[in-house]
Amino acid sequence: MVCDVCKTNPATVFLTQIVEGKMQKVNLCESCSKEKGVTDPLSFALVDLLPGLGAEEEMEKGGTLQRCPACGFTQADFKKTGRLGCPVCYDTFAEGLGGLLKAMHRRTSHSGKVPARLKRSIEMGVRMNQLKRDLDKAVSEENYETAAQLRDQLRELEQAK
Repeated sequence: MVCDVCKTNPATVFLTQIVEGKMQKVNLCESCSKEKGVTDPLSFALVDLLPGLGAEEEMEKGGTLQRCPACGFTQADFKKTGRLGCPVCYDTFAEGLGGLLKAMHRRTSHSGKVPARLKRSIEMGVRMNQLKRDLDKAVSEENYETAAQLRDQLRELEQAK
């Protein structure tokens, strides 16, 4: 197998990444892998090696001399490490990062998970607040039968807490 970068030497380093369900492979010879920084797996970014991501073009759109005002991180630093220096970097390099993040993660905003226990607690709180509003409305309208039912439902929820 031949190196994908120089197209002459035999490949000895094989990298595989799956992006949006598609597997992308890069085969490198020893000299190209050292040149790209692949000898230390923590200090290279696959975005520089995988042309399918378009990361390099996206980052170059924002300008080559751009520097984060908080940490001094540059686009070259990001390309080398594959990581940003601080939270301000996300704003500083926003123009180029949008397309890159979307290509890598399918979206540009984080949507984390909520623990099930917390989710139930939040839902119960919302339900109790709605029952209290309905109870106040029923009392103000002098609809005492509905108010009694709502009061009982509210008590059940409070005991279930």
